[in-house]
Amino acid sequence: MSRVEVLGVALDAVRFDDAVARCEQAIEDGGYFQHMSVNVAKLVTLQGDARLRDAVSACGLVTADGQGVVWASRLLGRPLPERVAGIDLFIRLLERAEERGHRVYILGARESVLEEALARLRRRHPRLTIAGSHHGYFGADEAAGIVDEIRAARPDMLFVAMTSPLKELFLDDYGPSLGTPFAMGVGGSVDVIAGVTRRAPRPLQRLGLEWLYRLLQEPRRLARRYLVTNVQFAGLVARERLRMRR
Repeated sequence: MSRVEVLGVALDAVRFDDAVARCEQAIEDGGYFQHMSVNVAKLVTLQGDARLRDAVSACGLVTADGQGVVWASRLLGRPLPERVAGIDLFIRLLERAEERGHRVYILGARESVLEEALARLRRRHPRLTIAGSHHGYFGADEAAGIVDEIRAARPDMLFVAMTSPLKELFLDDYGPSLGTPFAMGVGGSVDVIAGVTRRAPRPLQRLGLEWLYRLLQEPRRLARRYLVTNVQFAGLVARERLRMRR
């Protein structure tokens, strides 16, 4: 796989099926392998967060989650082939886990939301082995106990459904010691599976407007995040374009 740099962040130039295959190979290989999704908001945050930037660069696979990131890569002359949406990769890997007998552990979301998501997953994938789960609302003093639970569950895949940068830093701190071959942050994907939030229709996803659909669902929580980061992102891309022309 080749990596291209977008606003100082190295991303893997892969298509969705390539990303799936790389994750599956990592599970077969053993060891420890982490996937990281990067959207517009995270790309902006990475500009000023050295710790998070180090956590991202250490991952075995880093893909563009947002269509805006793909467009920026093309505007800056370092094109990524397509968006690899984290939730789509999560769902596909759950399907493969059921097919291949891989054990899954899900960490994150509110307890009630996690329970509903797990119930739906069991109905949707009756042969899926859910080795364990834990909600994402825990303090730093509880982290060691959760790490022990994950080790004891012996999962092949660990999905961390916490907000950024909590999920990235948790995996950066503990990932290699968890005993799982594959780990991936999935953010709000568990909320989508539980039916708490909805994904944008495909036409809006292709137009890069999935953020707007989410904003309309949760305006109080997301308004500042999206409006501020989108403006910052546009400014960063414009500045980089100007720098390239000099």
